[in-house]
Amino acid sequence: MRAEVQNTVAEIEKSLELLAQRLDVETAQFRLEEFNARVEDPNLWDDAEAAQKLMRERQNLVDAIGTYEGIKTDLNDNVEMIELGEMEEDQEVITDAENALKSLAITAAQKELEALLDGEADGNDTFLEINSGAGGTESCDWASMLARMYVRWAEKKGYKVELQSESAGEEAGIKSATYKISGLNAYGWMKSESGVHRLVRISPFDSAAKRHTSFTSVGVYPVVDDNIEIEVNPSDIRIDTYRSSGAGGQHVNTTDSAVRITHAPTGIVVTSSEKSQHQNRDIAMKALKSRLYQMELDRRNAAVNEMHENKGDAGWGNQIRSYVLQPYQMVKDLRTNYETSDTKGVLDGDLDGLMGATLALAVAGKSRAEAQGN
Repeated sequence: MRAEVQNTVAEIEKSLELLAQRLDVETAQFRLEEFNARVEDPNLWDDAEAAQKLMRERQNLVDAIGTYEGIKTDLNDNVEMIELGEMEEDQEVITDAENALKSLAITAAQKELEALLDGEADGNDTFLEINSGAGGTESCDWASMLARMYVRWAEKKGYKVELQSESAGEEAGIKSATYKISGLNAYGWMKSESGVHRLVRISPFDSAAKRHTSFTSVGVYPVVDDNIEIEVNPSDIRIDTYRSSGAGGQHVNTTDSAVRITHAPTGIVVTSSEKSQHQNRDIAMKALKSRLYQMELDRRNAAVNEMHENKGDAGWGNQIRSYVLQPYQMVKDLRTNYETSDTKGVLDGDLDGLMGATLALAVAGKSRAEAQGN
């Protein structure tokens, strides 16, 4: 077997080791038998909510077992095919099996990343907030570029993207925007994006064509589902309505339908500007609960969660990632030191490598300083 193929096999075996660890493969079948016994209970659906949760947990376990066993079987089958092809000197069989192993390595790596998404809210939908920071018009334009990047990433994942609110920049771009991104593990994937993102480029707004540095802050919060209880004291919030409008100039119709909710104890402010004021209240309240829940998650996971370290004012010293377009091409995550020269691909939504490196770092329990070798 060629050295290149042996390396591919080693990569797949490494992914299988992690999958086995996350699955706890030695007890998986026993846990599945327990689930099956509970599913056969005739009184199961007396509590529909509990029954649905049980069925989801069982299906997740079935899928995890199937993924692990499928990769393991495919690996063994293709290695045997290569060995058989070498014995019979059949190059066509060898080539087909080697190509299958390459594809399997990609699948295994993807499943390895997904196996890291086992946090309490990782499977939930997510809210994404983008706020321009230091840099004026430059920063507003950078905020719109980030919004496009995340929307494209989400669409490639097959996620549903809904714009909740948006504030346009005075000359270009956006001052802020909030999206709801819906799909399996949306929050788990996106949680690593919270922080300040720094852009260096030749400014399209500068007639002297000088380099400019811009900052934009990104916040990611899980959508709180019905299984998570978050209490909000009505006396702690202030609800304001205001006039909202979309793009289209001064003649566009406006209504007093937009809603802003301010949570006094924490200072959290959330907005929604759909057409229906009733709908906006519901959306904004869900967003507030998600922010409060995220704060609780941060407190519980303070040892490995670096949000408060990474996310400060959108300016120098607080960035988690740098995007350099001039004088060279480079995107670098400052927490993991993961970097790529494919800036166009990243800005077009190819983010799995960056996200995956941060997920792996979080699971390893390293701090940002440790990751940077400080």
